[in-house]
Amino acid sequence: MFYEPAKKNHGLRHSPLKAIVAPRPIGWISSMSSTGTVNLAPYSFFNMICETPPLLMFSSNGRKDTVTNIEATGEFVCNLATLDLIEEVNLSSVPAGPDQSEFELLGIESAPSSLVKPPRVAASPCALECVYVETIRPRDKSGQECSFHMVIGEVVGVYIADAALVDGRVDDAKLHALARCGYLDYAPVDRLVERPRPPSLDQLPKRGG
Repeated sequence: MFYEPAKKNHGLRHSPLKAIVAPRPIGWISSMSSTGTVNLAPYSFFNMICETPPLLMFSSNGRKDTVTNIEATGEFVCNLATLDLIEEVNLSSVPAGPDQSEFELLGIESAPSSLVKPPRVAASPCALECVYVETIRPRDKSGQECSFHMVIGEVVGVYIADAALVDGRVDDAKLHALARCGYLDYAPVDRLVERPRPPSLDQLPKRGG
């Protein structure tokens, strides 16, 4: 089949686009309002942008509490979502009010961060403490702003639980790092396949005749 997203002419019950661009890492973002209310919400449009400087982004459909909080206070934390925490990750997407904390509503234990005010999820094995850089409003091919707000932050502190490290590396398979797929589906990382990068063109394997 072939379809054009703008025409929504796929003829399926649900759009397949997000199921194709999958699995996607989850940005489980904790933030704090200017009055001190702590927010926690998952975002599946999330990823690293670059390593030097260490920038990451998440994209919110509409100006939600997380975006408002980050722009007001300039700080946030990205907590690693894992299979053990799938219920908490999913439930924290509940549309709570700006004066309600998902930590308190769902009984999720928090822990203080080292360099920023918003706390991290205590049970999450890794957390990235971030300082706000900018918000970008993406545009479509005609130049029209879309409803999404792309928030970019710089990682200034990294928390890693000792148990998450194996032979000097973060073991995503051991942690069962959680990814978002299409529809209502999630996928845990349960195994890793390692391949060294080819050092040069002349060392590529010969294929064909």
